[in-house]
Amino acid sequence: MSNILILNGAQPYPFAPGRLNATLAVRAKDRLEAQGHAVRLTTVAEGYDVEAEVENHRWADTVIMQFPVNWMGVPWSFKKYMDEVYTVGMDGRLTVGDGRIAEAPKANYGMGGALAGTRYMLSATLNAPAEAFDDPAEPFFAGLSLDDLLRPAHLNAKFFGMSPLPTFGAFDVMKNPEIESDLARFDAHLAAVFPDARTEAAA
Repeated sequence: MSNILILNGAQPYPFAPGRLNATLAVRAKDRLEAQGHAVRLTTVAEGYDVEAEVENHRWADTVIMQFPVNWMGVPWSFKKYMDEVYTVGMDGRLTVGDGRIAEAPKANYGMGGALAGTRYMLSATLNAPAEAFDDPAEPFFAGLSLDDLLRPAHLNAKFFGMSPLPTFGAFDVMKNPEIESDLARFDAHLAAVFPDARTEAAA
């Protein structure tokens, strides 16, 4: 069993109060705790302690980042969390500077992360339909994948030495929601990414 940090990065708005992201975050917490994992959940919009969040990242074996895609990135409050927590963690707890050394000032940028061995999973909700991705005929993303869109979040995690788990996406959640289907897919995704060690041991 392992330590899992879940970050709910939703920013409530009148037109999108963040219920789906909260549901997914709590659903993951409940499922993983039932498997015996130790889970900590931070709801960013409700406030946080910067030092505690740095230590949460050091404690975690896996970090799940749950957020809606706002204007092709994470919500402003989640970006603020990253600015504050990750900047403080650059004192060596999360990363040793930006990875470069005086003897080679142009090499190995971004490779100073202190969280090697820590995994992360992105779980995003989007207004865009799934059909907008991975299709060169669709003019906006022009063949880009969800992971292409989320590349900055992936690079942030890589900067701290974390390695990726498969990404989850819930699509078209504003105009054509299929919440029950999304929840079922999310459960299946978690089951694939976090196999139940109790079941495997019993077998």
